[in-house]
Amino acid sequence: MTTETAAVEERALGETPGEEPALIRRLSFLDRFLPLWIVAAMGVGLALGRLVHGFSHALDSAQVTTGVSAPIFVGLLAMMYPVLAKVRYSHLDGVRSDRRLLVTSLVLNWVVGPAVMFGLAWALLPDQPTYRTGLIVVGLARCIAMVLIWNDLACGDREAAAVLVAFNSVFQILAFAGLGWFYLVELPHWLGLHSSGLHVSVGLIAESVAIFLGIPLVAGFLTRTIGERTKGRAWYEERFLPKIGPVALYGLLFTIVVLFGLQGREITGHPLDVVRIAAPLLCYFAIMWTGAFALGKAIGLPYERTATLAFTAAGNNFELAIAVAIGTFGATSGEALAGVVGPLIEVPVLVALVYVSLWARRRLFAPAARPAG
Repeated sequence: MTTETAAVEERALGETPGEEPALIRRLSFLDRFLPLWIVAAMGVGLALGRLVHGFSHALDSAQVTTGVSAPIFVGLLAMMYPVLAKVRYSHLDGVRSDRRLLVTSLVLNWVVGPAVMFGLAWALLPDQPTYRTGLIVVGLARCIAMVLIWNDLACGDREAAAVLVAFNSVFQILAFAGLGWFYLVELPHWLGLHSSGLHVSVGLIAESVAIFLGIPLVAGFLTRTIGERTKGRAWYEERFLPKIGPVALYGLLFTIVVLFGLQGREITGHPLDVVRIAAPLLCYFAIMWTGAFALGKAIGLPYERTATLAFTAAGNNFELAIAVAIGTFGATSGEALAGVVGPLIEVPVLVALVYVSLWARRRLFAPAARPAG
């Protein structure tokens, strides 16, 4: 890499040793008060869903395809597209060759994560089989969407996040139904516990992956490819990306309003049930994020990939979990309510963990060394 090229890339990322990346500086107003905006978005969504007659029904009736909410898709597309447009796809080979990261992530996501949620659901909801089943379904649905924005806000490795999300997507298609049978039927039977079935088609999972990840991924890849070829990397990263960057946070706030608006009546109508469902979820996010972050540090990953490992391990694909719960058990079932509570707890908790991650970056990791020209 030439000195000039390195300087262009450093200016594009906005990073010098000891400074936060330019994304955070450019979005300082939004980022500084992000928890406040999220709380406000939750309140607006709850008020609309509870007080405006027909609001939830109108949102729910607008669908991209059966069971896939159009407003949620629009919000997630707005969240994910700017992040995926920032990914340097030519650098992905360096991530794919990092076996420590890939193997650790796959084990955390597909062995540890579902097992932890299974244990917490049975330990904290032994008398609530429907909520328990819904939480286990949430634990099986590994994150392929919103994790990208948490990773970006925490200054994680964008290329690593893109690769891990792609891996999770493939495993989700191949393993979700089998793991559902194992954790909801076979393992409870072995342990002498009550079991419940889960019938979900591979087609439903593949459709969810294609809509919520495939479309924004293709859009981001084409944007970078065409932008760099027509205008050059310096223009693309210094002028174009800063313009679309704030769209991700606006998409996040819009998605939160939609989620709370869709389920406003259910949430406000069952407050004690929501609290009970929230307890294992809080434990789950804390265990998975803290354990993954500590493990990444222990095996020698740099901060950027440690943060990416932690957020991909802690996040869940709530879109798929809610679709499966509604399709299998019904829209008014306890399983569906548990699926809905999942992102409502995940959003504020993972936002808080973004700040914890940035604090840990300053305290536990030395500033990344810059290569000489």
